[in-house]
Amino acid sequence: MIETLIWIVVGLVAIGLYLSWTAGRLDRLHARIDAARAALDAQLLRRASVAQELATSGVLDPAASIVLYEAAHAARQAEEENREVAESELSQALRAVFGEAEQMEAVRAAPGGEEAAGELAAAVRRVPMARRFHNDAVRAARALRRHRKVRWFRLAGHAPFPMAFEMDDEPPTALADRPGSG
Repeated sequence: MIETLIWIVVGLVAIGLYLSWTAGRLDRLHARIDAARAALDAQLLRRASVAQELATSGVLDPAASIVLYEAAHAARQAEEENREVAESELSQALRAVFGEAEQMEAVRAAPGGEEAAGELAAAVRRVPMARRFHNDAVRAARALRRHRKVRWFRLAGHAPFPMAFEMDDEPPTALADRPGSG
């Protein structure tokens, strides 16, 4: 009788430890999502800031400046529910303005243009990486949250279901292969 009771207690302790470990893992995944989202937000803000700065520098022709400035401003001011669309529109504006190598050559030829082109290339290149890190963390958390044990024992607590950040982040051809300053 006592031996059975001991085995039951040992089993319950093992189950409790496993559930605690799983809850801790889920918590670490949620923290990783938060950190990755902060890094993504920083990269998106940097890209929009550099684009906005370039648009107001006078280096681009007026039409390109207006298109780029409005898209960058909209991306910076977008509410969370419209952020993906605004960031995608900034990507499209960047492709429209810098789709041809001649436009980048004009930027580089201007005073301070080489530095501005390098900053823009670095910002454009970092956004897809940051988005990929964020979405990988989201995918891992979603996979763990789908397990029955997580749902049955409510190990996720009140944490919202993680959402991926989906946007068009294809770089302009003139910036895609450019080695930039890091």
